[in-house]
Order: sequence, then structure tokens, then C-alpha cells
Amino acid sequence: MVRPIRATTAVTRVLAAFLEDPAADRYGLDLMRDSGYPSGTVYPILMRLEKAGWIVANWEHLDPVAAGRPARKYYRLTADGAVAARAELAELRRQLSRGLGLTLPEPGAT
Repeated sequence: MVRPIRATTAVTRVLAAFLEDPAADRYGLDLMRDSGYPSGTVYPILMRLEKAGWIVANWEHLDPVAAGRPARKYYRLTADGAVAARAELAELRRQLSRGLGLTLPEPGAT
């Protein structure tokens, strides 16, 4: 079960990035690129989402010297988190459609 979160514009953009491939493991830099937000925005959002049960996080297991980079912390939507994220984005789309007097297309529609 997930707890509700305050869905700011930044939160919804991070959730949208997760929903591009809900089963994929994502790391911070990847989410920063997809959301367009800097680390100082993305990482606090990730902590809030994790605390609320929307995502889980795990460190990768690798030898940083052999890999030539530090280990990454990967994040993934939980099943309940994916449902909640889709519902949150659908509600935002509904509100924007009503406010603009338009019917906004569903994600993935052409």
C-alpha cells in the first residue's frame, strides 16, 4: 500500500519518466535527464517516493575500481506505485483538460 504524496510538477515529471518503462531500474542521472530537473530536485523526490512506498531502491553490486565508476543506486516503481502514478497523471490530465476546455490525448496516442 502506498501513501499519498503531494504531486508537484516536478513529481509528476519524475513519475512520467518512471512510467516510460515501469518495470525498468532507473538511476538518478537517468531520471534527471528524462525529467529535466537537477539532482537537488530529483533526489529529494526519490526519497519522498521511496518513503511513501511508490518506489524501491537498491544499490548495484560492482567493483567501482573495475567498473571505473561508483556504484549506482537504482530505483523502480512498486506495483502499487505504478498504479498510483498512472492515477495521479490521469487526474492531472483531467484537471488540465477541464481547465483548458480541451481534451488532452492519452499518453502514447498519436
